[in-house]
Amino acid sequence: MSAYPVATAEFLDALTADVERVREVANRRFRTLDSDQLNRGPGPGRWSVGQCLEHLNLIGGLYLPVMSRKIQAAQQRGTRPADTVKHGYFGQKLTAAMRVPATEKPLKSPQQYAPSGSRLPRTVVEVFTRQLDELSNLLSQARRINMNAVRIPNPIIPLLLPPLPDVFELLVEHIKRHLQQAERVLDGLVGNE
Repeated sequence: MSAYPVATAEFLDALTADVERVREVANRRFRTLDSDQLNRGPGPGRWSVGQCLEHLNLIGGLYLPVMSRKIQAAQQRGTRPADTVKHGYFGQKLTAAMRVPATEKPLKSPQQYAPSGSRLPRTVVEVFTRQLDELSNLLSQARRINMNAVRIPNPIIPLLLPPLPDVFELLVEHIKRHLQQAERVLDGLVGNE
């Protein structure tokens, strides 16, 4: 998103469209994979499609419940939506780093957020799509509150409390980054079969 003020509805529309594109890719490319395709990585120390999705599930499991609670609290307080989205400095820096293609600047995931295993069940795809549903629902609910006033703790740096718009944007960019990674893995596997 731009550093200039963006209308709240426009901001949420763009993120909702991104989530829908991710859902379409996940359904088309990952839902039909068998266990072997899901778990076969491109090489030692490199994540499989399943591990990419498991990482996203871990991050979603951290952020989505907190976001849901904070949005519900804002609804109960009766906050009104702001006309424009306001971003924080650190949230925008984190999002900008996430937008740099992984092929140009790989980012290392903290160990506690790395996938737990190399043989993941096919349900990893189902969990991922359910989290996309939850994210879409939260984006819809956010239309009725002042997102700028809602702060979400960062799980890596707990003292960092970015505003909800930054967290939404960072989460969507993170999903898109690892979805592209999973697609590259899948394309490499298909090309080598």
